Amino acid sequence: MEFDVIQGDIAAQSADALVNAAGTSLRMGSGVAGALRRRAGEEINDEAMERGPVELGAVAVTDAYDLDAEYVIHAAAMPHYGDGEATAESIRDATRNALERADELGCESLVIPALGCGVAGFDLVDGAAIIGDEIAASEPNSLTDVRFVAYSDEEYETIRATTGAAEQSEMNDNGAAGR
Repeated sequence: MEFDVIQGDIAAQSADALVNAAGTSLRMGSGVAGALRRRAGEEINDEAMERGPVELGAVAVTDAYDLDAEYVIHAAAMPHYGDGEATAESIRDATRNALERADELGCESLVIPALGCGVAGFDLVDGAAIIGDEIAASEPNSLTDVRFVAYSDEEYETIRATTGAAEQSEMNDNGAAGR
């Protein structure tokens, strides 16, 4: 499946589902979770906490409340805050499970951040490669629009270079087929 790398605030994105970079407790503290909580309202944190804790790599779904989405898929790519860091396996599992859950929900569009690469401490280049590989390998039934969102300029350029999105964009600009 093809996907786009975009830059912006995940909480300002419009899609059927937004993915939260969660810890296993599903408590929405800082980073992506904090941005989503601030825009959605405190009810999202309450509902997420009711659904947790979950296993590392697992997902839980809540309403999106005041976000421009129907669902938030909380993907536990990292242990509960302070209990360790994300791993390649936890990022791979969380990404795969988020994609599968979005498809099960009948979502056509999904926005996903660099799971495990912020406060969870995983290397952005390695994490972006894992997430990009999982998105590209996904064979969904309903999901057709996946956007890999980066917040900062540096994160955006790193993700684009790592996932080959920069090359795909250049190829498409020249009239050649994308991947």
